[in-house]
Amino acid sequence: QVQLVESGGGLVQAGGSLRLSCAASVRTFSNSNMGWFRQAPGKEREFVAAIRWGSTNYADSVKGRFTISRDNATNTVYLQMNSLKPEDTAVYYCAASPFGGASYDYQYNYWGQGTQVTVSS
Repeated sequence: QVQLVESGGGLVQAGGSLRLSCAASVRTFSNSNMGWFRQAPGKEREFVAAIRWGSTNYADSVKGRFTISRDNATNTVYLQMNSLKPEDTAVYYCAASPFGGASYDYQYNYWGQGTQVTVSS
């Protein structure tokens, strides 16, 4: 039974920071590609960032502002979000994939329930 549980969302002013966490029960967590996606109201879900081993990739819209990291000892993946903008407002989802470098949601087979991030202007 794979479970992904996100936390850390909330309301923040533009320019502020938040750190999202995702606790994973994936048995092969250390070998899994872990990703963050987001979905804003009325929009499709979009890729944010992913990490596998020491390799990371980011959506252009968050490069230089967001940082993804992981702690294999605690099976946790993080998303540090700085310089937040109102357009970052969305539900953020953690996901796990067996494919390194995956940036499409169909490549991910396990998903968390999501955590709301709201950035006020």
